[in-house]
This record gives sequence, structure tokens and C-alpha cells, in this order.
Amino acid sequence: MHTRREKRIISPRTDGNAMKTDIQIVDRGRGQQLSTSRITVQDLVPYFQEGCSYEEIIRWISTLTVEEIAVVEHYYRKHQAELDEEDRLIRERTEERVRQQRQRIPEFEGTPEERLARLKRLLQKQRQKKNGERHPG
Repeated sequence: MHTRREKRIISPRTDGNAMKTDIQIVDRGRGQQLSTSRITVQDLVPYFQEGCSYEEIIRWISTLTVEEIAVVEHYYRKHQAELDEEDRLIRERTEERVRQQRQRIPEFEGTPEERLARLKRLLQKQRQKKNGERHPG
């Protein structure tokens, strides 16, 4: 049974025969994704843009099968312009969020040991303050 929101796109066939499982591209509200997992088409777009082999993709996303990647690649090739544009926008939003976060939370200076010592001092101050509130002097 499919929800009303779910849109099924039939998978390509190999050698004229049906694949072992009926792998499809569906929309469950998170964008186009495989019917067999939560991997979205957009998750694989960068790999296709970089010209990665299926083996390279499986090395990074080991839950995928060659058949699943083939279905996503078929969909990607049919909708490449719009998916590449969506990827560009996603990267742009991500870069902007990272920039904003770096403005709010500047990177700490110093060696890892110095940063750890600084954090320990801050934690100690927080604990002392908390204990002081419980036991006024």
C-alpha cells in the first residue's frame, strides 16, 4: 500500500529481465529515494558528478547494491540538469550555514592540549557556580 504522497517511478530493467527485487525511485516526503532504503537520489548526485564507479560508491555507502546504484543513475541521467541545480543549491545553503556558525562560534586558538585545559577550567567554573547556588555561603 502506498501513501498518496508516494510517487513511484519504475526501475530500468537489465537484459530485458526483471531485477531480483523491484527497485524503484519513490517520494516519501524527503525527496526522491530508493524504495529499498532511505538513500536519496540527491545522496548519490555528487558521486555521479565526480564520475565515480559503482565500486567506489559501494566503498562509501556499503549498504547499496550495484542494481540500486544503476536505478538511481538511470533516474539521475534522465533528470540531470534539475538534480545538479538542486545539488548546487544544497551546497550553497550548507556553505552559508557553516559561515554563520563560524561567526557565532569562533574556532578556538591553541594546541589541542591548550584547548582541552581551557575547557576543563570552564567546566570547573560551571561546577563551582552550580555548587555555590545550592549552598549559599
